[in-house]
Amino acid sequence: MASLGTVASGDGMEVIMIIETVEQFREHLAEPWAWPGGYPRYFITSDGAALSYRAAREEAEQIEYAIANKLSDGWRVVAVDINFEDADLFCDHTGEKIEAAYADEEASQ
Repeated sequence: MASLGTVASGDGMEVIMIIETVEQFREHLAEPWAWPGGYPRYFITSDGAALSYRAAREEAEQIEYAIANKLSDGWRVVAVDINFEDADLFCDHTGEKIEAAYADEEASQ
């Protein structure tokens, strides 16, 4: 298994996992939920865009090419993160809502 880089917050909770290789991207793409806990995850591109797992699966070939060649074309995924509470987080490619673990659904309507 590849080394999956992690940036931790002050309380020790994993917040963001760094992606530097195609292998790391593929490993994360295989599991849209963080364990333990089953928290919903999403990808972050080098230009700060949020990508849903559906978008990442559909565009995996472009993403892998961008990672392998270190492109800044909007497709290079650099991290995967957990959406804990952002009820208004949407995929920048598909426009679909990215599920939040703890967000109050009524607050976002």
